[in-house]
Amino acid sequence: MKPRYLFPSDYMADPSANVFGDRLYIYPSHDREGGVAFDDDGGHFQMKDYHVLSLTDVENGEVTDHGVILDEDQVAWVEKQMWDNDVVEKNGKYYLVFSAKDHNGEFHLGVAIADRPEGPFKPQEQPIRGAYSIDPCVFKDDDGEIYCYYGGLWGGQLQWHVPLKAPFAPVMQPDTESAPAGHVDIGHASDKKTELWAPADAPALSSFVARMSDDVLQFTEAPRPVVIVDGQGQPLKASDPHRFFEASWMHKYRGKYYFSYSTGDSHLLCYAIGDSPYGPFTYQGVILDPVVGWTTHHSIVEYKGQWYLFYHDCVPSNDVTHLRSLKVQQLFYNEDGTIQKVVNE
Repeated sequence: MKPRYLFPSDYMADPSANVFGDRLYIYPSHDREGGVAFDDDGGHFQMKDYHVLSLTDVENGEVTDHGVILDEDQVAWVEKQMWDNDVVEKNGKYYLVFSAKDHNGEFHLGVAIADRPEGPFKPQEQPIRGAYSIDPCVFKDDDGEIYCYYGGLWGGQLQWHVPLKAPFAPVMQPDTESAPAGHVDIGHASDKKTELWAPADAPALSSFVARMSDDVLQFTEAPRPVVIVDGQGQPLKASDPHRFFEASWMHKYRGKYYFSYSTGDSHLLCYAIGDSPYGPFTYQGVILDPVVGWTTHHSIVEYKGQWYLFYHDCVPSNDVTHLRSLKVQQLFYNEDGTIQKVVNE
């Protein structure tokens, strides 16, 4: 199968693919031209609603757009920038977990509920307590427990909530100054005036995971860091081009937990494998090299006996980085459970 653009009539990105019943549903963010200049905090990504797409034949079938399932105007706590989302089913209800900015300019995660996978979804009045940042993935394990993975650096504001501690305390300085020697940029501080620079040998900032309540509306525990380690069991460093940046995704294969993610400014999709939904996860390799466009974001799902990688690029928009298009292609495993790198065409 050659890579396929799924929905060329509109710009959509960050696909979260899930199988409900006999259909495959894709929950993307909905790109648009918002008239905001490019900046390192993603201010030019001005998405304001969510659609859901579905199909029964990934390789050749027609894709159905079920229309808007949630709009920012429906959510009292949201001001703007409805970024990535994901959906999980429990007891016949469907829970959309999404990320958006509140009226103070801070990202949080919210929940909306529907009776059908195609919505419409009714939002809760308040965001999830203790949840912040972006890019939620809601993963249902074989025992029915649901875990939410989330987080993103720079514009995703993860660095606001997990400051590095001594001896790896970050350097704070006005964002107009150059990088201090031996440090890497981890984004703006919460005062929005200074930049944070972590020592290159500091442990990389992690995404987070928390088990969700039975009603899938709150976390039942304090979020835990999703630690990615190298072959010697040491956490990846802040300077490692394969460290986590954003776009968490979790899937399971042959009893193992596969945590995959985007490396942000090095533009890779990578993955790590663990024995528990909490990790730690041992780094394995690159799934996809950089695509056209600044961001890379994905999901991995099995459907009708075949595994697929869903992602996006900016080829149709001629490399306008905030106007992205959904793609899909087959994904294959080696006998040892490692994933074969996908070639984007």
